[in-house]
Amino acid sequence: MKIPVRSKLKKVNLKKAALLAILLTAAFLAGRCIAYVRYEKMDGWAVPASGNVSSANWGLGFGQEGSQPTGNASVEELKKYNAYYVGDSTEKVIYLTFDAGYENGNTQPILDALKKHNVPATFFVVGHYLESAPELVKQMVADGHFVGNHTYHHLDMSSIASRESFEKEMRDVEDLFREITGTELTHFYRPPQGKYNTSNLKMAQELGYHTFFWSLAYVDWYQDKQPTREEAFKKLVGRIHPGAIVLLHSTSKTNGEILDELLTRWEEMGYTFRTLEDFVQASE
Repeated sequence: MKIPVRSKLKKVNLKKAALLAILLTAAFLAGRCIAYVRYEKMDGWAVPASGNVSSANWGLGFGQEGSQPTGNASVEELKKYNAYYVGDSTEKVIYLTFDAGYENGNTQPILDALKKHNVPATFFVVGHYLESAPELVKQMVADGHFVGNHTYHHLDMSSIASRESFEKEMRDVEDLFREITGTELTHFYRPPQGKYNTSNLKMAQELGYHTFFWSLAYVDWYQDKQPTREEAFKKLVGRIHPGAIVLLHSTSKTNGEILDELLTRWEEMGYTFRTLEDFVQASE
């Protein structure tokens, strides 16, 4: 039986469509795999180093152990907007920071370890944390720590083009912090998830803020997949470097358990601790 030409063409087109679908799926999976590898390597939101501040995600590339990493924006470019990610490469100084999105019982052991070692830190808080854990916020202030702005709703701030909307995210944190503590919030800003753009940095600068990214972090925020003690020390001791701005999450059970020993390890390596206020004064 002779098959009509139209039927033959239809079969060929179906085969081509199936082949195209397979190729697209393979390309997608390969891309996910590459992104995952890059993510693991950079311990952050993976982006290639570009040397400018137009990118929307903060990322790091690490070289030799003990050396400062490179960011996807240079120190010089960021400084134009009062933004920073690393300090002096000649001084064994650590600037310790915590992102505080919610409270789950791990902030208190962190505060206890900091007090034991007389180490100052900066806690970047969101609105939910202020609403749900006001007593811990008061303790941070009483213990001599700084509290910075992580925005009220932890949004992707790089998607906010309106100055009014950006300012409201910042001011609402300031207002609630003032209501809770009777003091003014320190004008230090950390973009949620490290997502930013030049416009955001300018807005923060115009509001009187200094923006702080980080030069060392690790994947510590998944509650159902906390890093082991060994994994934490491998990253946090192996990659520590002079002038490090360290980002940890106060929600991490691992961080609460190891911080006392971690601070001891860093101290034994010859590191001292300073505040982000010290950082700003040294940079200006």
